Amino acid sequence: MEAAKILAKNEIWNDSLSRLYYACFYAVLALLLEEDIKPKTHKGVKVNFLNIFVKTGQISKEYGKFFTHMHDMRGETDYADYVEFEPEIILTLIPETEKFIEEIKSKISIS
Repeated sequence: MEAAKILAKNEIWNDSLSRLYYACFYAVLALLLEEDIKPKTHKGVKVNFLNIFVKTGQISKEYGKFFTHMHDMRGETDYADYVEFEPEIILTLIPETEKFIEEIKSKISIS
């Protein structure tokens, strides 16, 4: 999260988006690993998260949509040519990502 904020402060928008996505990705991966689910791909993380936590109501549909949106935008910024996200989008995503991560962390038992 901190790297994303620093990148945004320095107006490096696409890299900031990438860091925001990875903050979400690793939070979701930790949640899946706690259930002994070990996806091998980004798509596998997304699909397992949606099927195991969102479809069962353990995580809200809004957060499922948010993670899917982050996954899709990360794909655009990393793999599409000439995609530049607007600063307003990134600046809005920072607090939304923080809320998402807090929600995911609340579902992880600390042992």
